[in-house]
Amino acid sequence: MSPRKIIIDTDPGQDDAVAILMALASPEDVNVLGITCVAGNVPLPLTSKNSLIICELAGATDIPVYAGCDRPMGRELVTAEHVHGETGLNGPVLPDPKMALKSGHAVDYLIETLRDEPAGTVILCALGPLTNIATALQKAPDIADRVQQIVLMGGAYFEVGNITPTAEFNIYVDPQAADIVFKSGIDIVVMPLDVTHKALVTSPRNTAFRVLNTPVGRAVADMTDFFERFDKTKYGSDGAPLHDPCVIAYLIDPELFSGRHINVEIETTSELTMGMTVADWWGVTQRPANALFIGDLDADGFFTLLTERLARL
Repeated sequence: MSPRKIIIDTDPGQDDAVAILMALASPEDVNVLGITCVAGNVPLPLTSKNSLIICELAGATDIPVYAGCDRPMGRELVTAEHVHGETGLNGPVLPDPKMALKSGHAVDYLIETLRDEPAGTVILCALGPLTNIATALQKAPDIADRVQQIVLMGGAYFEVGNITPTAEFNIYVDPQAADIVFKSGIDIVVMPLDVTHKALVTSPRNTAFRVLNTPVGRAVADMTDFFERFDKTKYGSDGAPLHDPCVIAYLIDPELFSGRHINVEIETTSELTMGMTVADWWGVTQRPANALFIGDLDADGFFTLLTERLARL
């Protein structure tokens, strides 16, 4: 089977960076058409810069990178420097990029690419707030029928929230955008906290990255060394969850994951539960399913795959 065409929409973030590296290391499985950047973990100038840094780290200087929306559709921007550090990529020391952003807006790139590529051949990999994708759907409703699938990291059910008691960060930052995406009719696969919190970089797994003894291996180990301090303190976990690489791993080997087709609605009105993914896991509402909500993964298989792919760079 030929590699699937993907566009990565992202807000790096250490775990976003690892996801980008995994995708760039897997050309037989995914063909990265471009990277679109959105404000989220850190403001847009930093998420854009970080995307360029990661492309250069991977030696993928031909990947077009576009800056997109610098704020949510209807709210003030909330960022996560308390998790990712002031740059978003704290941990390794990486040089400033020599690559430049492409001219034009990420939303326009999404629209133009989806119209230019054959219908149903492009997968959108959403690793951050859904502002760019929702804005594109509002600006050009015709592209909804041209998207093969959206695979996104966001939301939760049993795990509930990580930025508020009820909301996961990516959805909380722009719940109005998430609502548009989940109501779009596009085939959606969701990697919620319930599964990404099982993708823990334990000490042996981090050592496996470091002993690759490559710039990529050392950088990823340094990223997760920094990243884990927050999760160990907050959750008492054995390491940092690699949320966003689950999106790429699913496209490479979906057999590592299991879940249910369910209805997912986004809370957009209550400040108490703003951004909550109301996931009807038990089918109590009779609302039609609109997403494959992933609930479990083979963590050992996931890290074996990730380490093997990072070793290629």
